[in-house]
Formats: sequence, C-alpha cells, structure tokens
Amino acid sequence: AQEKHARILFGDEASFAQWGSLGYTWALKGVQPTVKTSGIRKAHRVLGLLDCFGGTLYFQDLDGKFNSESYQTFLEWALTQVAGHLILIQDNASYHTSGPLRTFYAAHADRLTIYQLPSYSPDLNPIEGLWKKVKKDATHLRYFPHFAALVAKVTQTLTKFAGLPHELTSLAGEYRELTSVAA
Repeated sequence: AQEKHARILFGDEASFAQWGSLGYTWALKGVQPTVKTSGIRKAHRVLGLLDCFGGTLYFQDLDGKFNSESYQTFLEWALTQVAGHLILIQDNASYHTSGPLRTFYAAHADRLTIYQLPSYSPDLNPIEGLWKKVKKDATHLRYFPHFAALVAKVTQTLTKFAGLPHELTSLAGEYRELTSVAA
C-alpha cells in the first residue's frame, strides 16, 4: 500500500430485514416479551467499502440482488469517489470472483488490487463489525410497518457512522497492530 500510495478498503454487503432482528431484552419473571413485526419478508440491501485506517465509509443502497453486475456497478462508482490506487480486501462471495468481475479487475488493475479473504472468515473483515453495529442501532428490537421506514433508519445509522471516523478506525483491530509494526 505504501509503495502504491494506495488506500486499503474492506468490502462487503449486508441485508437489513424489515421484520427486524432480535437482540437481548428483559422482562418480568414469567412474562414473555413480544416484539411487533410486519410479517413482510423484505430486506434492504447495502454495499459498502470501509477504510478503517483513514476512517472513511463508502456505501450505496441496492434495489436489486447482490450479483456480479450490481457489485461491478458499485465498484465503478467507488472508483469515482476515491482518488489513487485502491487495495480492496473482500470475501469470496461467488459474484466477487465471477468471470465478469475478474475481467473488470484486470481492466482496472492500474487503480485496483484485489485480495480475497479465506472462505468462512468474517472475523477478518472489519466491515462485518460495522454491519453488526448498524444492525444493533438500526434494526434490533424495532418494528418497521413500512419498508421506507427501514430504509430511512438504516441510511440514517450508516450516515451517522460515516461521520464518526474514530468509530470506523476502531474496527481495524488487529490490522492496526500489524500496520504499526510494519511502519
């Protein structure tokens, strides 16, 4: 990264369910707590890139499904948002490693270097910690009677975190220790 004067970004995507999510709660002994739900199985999808060393978050809502085309469109947008070379560290979702995306990566090799994390290793991707915080703040134990309310709450929470660089850099965890040793 230092040689290329590159920014290191961790990429991932998340779905936020309209039916909410349950977290820890309390109730009087013998009283079963209840949480309202709309019964609608719809989710708000978000693509994100986290610079946990610089404290910057890039995200976009997605109306469709996570696939090669939507991910490529997101990366094209990201390349317009960030100057210089990007090192993107991401998981092995099938559309991240698809033929069309490999072609895209090769065509943008002058600005984009890709590293795939090992399979089944969300603990190695700091943006997973952000998704967890957003879900806790935005959807845990909440009722969204309308999809627009869910979208608004998730967007509000992501925007809040985007404005808190210290929260984003705190997600670097062990990576921060490794980079301070390398520096």
